[in-house]
Amino acid sequence: MQFAHLVRPCAGIVAGLFVILGIGFSAGREAMAEELAEESAKNGSEPVQFLFIHHSCGGQLLADAGPQVGGEDESGQTCIYVSHPNGGGLRSRLESAGFAVNESSYGSIVGEDTDICHWRRKFTSKMDDILRLKQQDTFLPEGMTNRIVAFKSCYPNNGFRGAGNEPGDPDSCELTVANAKAAYRALLSEFAQHPEVLFVAFTAPPQVEPRPRGMKARIRAMLQGNRKSPAAGLAREFNSWLVDTDQGWLAGDAPGNVVVFDYYDILTDHGKTNWSAYGSREGRDSHPSTEGNRKAADAFVPFIHAALAHAQHASSSSQNSP
Repeated sequence: MQFAHLVRPCAGIVAGLFVILGIGFSAGREAMAEELAEESAKNGSEPVQFLFIHHSCGGQLLADAGPQVGGEDESGQTCIYVSHPNGGGLRSRLESAGFAVNESSYGSIVGEDTDICHWRRKFTSKMDDILRLKQQDTFLPEGMTNRIVAFKSCYPNNGFRGAGNEPGDPDSCELTVANAKAAYRALLSEFAQHPEVLFVAFTAPPQVEPRPRGMKARIRAMLQGNRKSPAAGLAREFNSWLVDTDQGWLAGDAPGNVVVFDYYDILTDHGKTNWSAYGSREGRDSHPSTEGNRKAADAFVPFIHAALAHAQHASSSSQNSP
């Protein structure tokens, strides 16, 4: 099955408007997609296998809101939570919509390294494992694979040090915009070899704005005046490029089975700031709060339904064409 490009949800995504190849995706079709998934679940159809490669922020997005249950380092399930104070409830929502949520995080052969500079090596050397992965180092039954593979780097990957020099190095962990672009460009040829799989790139969550703590830090900030880190502006530049289907990552002849979910834009309150608008611990921690994660979960469920509904429509049209 071939998938068509789906651009990021706009600020009104929950109201039901998506843009797919320049065509409006209405609330009616969104509701129809959700109804189809629910009906499929009722009829006992096999759930859609959905793998999410993540660390702490992704685990908290999936978790239900509540006291932390699961995810301890010694459990072998690090950052795979049942519930968490920052929980967004995405896992429960996906499962009720007919998806089987599989996870890979710290300590597993696939989930250990998730910085931008790790993605090319991971997908080129471990694709077979990725497609068959169920939970950490366990695999799906023989003959079963993940239909959707989502992957996300954590908020330190928005701490850009500079613009860098094009064309960049996809394997360099020096965090420049040029190197980050090179890393994502290098993924497209690998994804194109698996047109039956929908690859979902999450933009990394934003960092909270640094604020001086303590008298010495405040004095130092006063002496430095208005000098600020360029990281936030560079993060906006890179993530805007990642979701741009006209001149960015998915422009031109990029494969049609790749979409971008703009987690960063949601958590910056759709451009009202380049820093996190939903930091936890009273805004001091870059891990998104439960409020931010719930907003992201609200956006993601119709987003993934839209991607699959459009893919089904495109596949049907292709089969019926002369």
